[in-house]
Amino acid sequence: MTVRFVESSKLPTPWGIFVMHGFCDEENLKEHVVLTMGDISGEEPLLARIHSECLTGDALFSMRCDCGPQLQAAMHKIALAGRGVIFYLRQEGRGIGLLNKIRAYHLQDQGADTVEANEQLGFGADMRDYSILKPMLEHLNIKALKLLTNNPRKVKALQDMGINVIERMPHQTGRNPHNAKYLETKKGKLGHLFNSEDDE
Repeated sequence: MTVRFVESSKLPTPWGIFVMHGFCDEENLKEHVVLTMGDISGEEPLLARIHSECLTGDALFSMRCDCGPQLQAAMHKIALAGRGVIFYLRQEGRGIGLLNKIRAYHLQDQGADTVEANEQLGFGADMRDYSILKPMLEHLNIKALKLLTNNPRKVKALQDMGINVIERMPHQTGRNPHNAKYLETKKGKLGHLFNSEDDE
């Protein structure tokens, strides 16, 4: 894996000041960032979110998904805890890219669900590659994570790579009438764990 650290800087946000660490995947020239807050050294597990880029949700406030609210909620939770880490991975549309994601949205407009749309375009339901995390974790000397996710497959993928995920923390937020079918598909076809009482 050819992931190279580039530089770090402060990132003031509404939730507090994070440190932003830039990494470049020299294999495909994708740029990733890691946000940290507080003292991330030591053996005590860090509250963590692995967030795949979602331009539509994170920056354009789309209500078709729950990505933007999940990112903001993770930043808020980490600020409250005083320490933690967010890995912001450039894997738009569960790895299919922005323009293919728009194509998938078009198919969803015709009635396909999020998994069917990806498959109709010739992709798997989830094309993300989490192996890029290992060099980032090693560079930052992070030993163990308490992962904010509803996706047990993500936990298993990390554990299979030898990453020490000691706990899965439910991370439910952003449910609305426009993403109800999307969330049900994530639960029914992708194995995400949702509990209506956990909604924030």
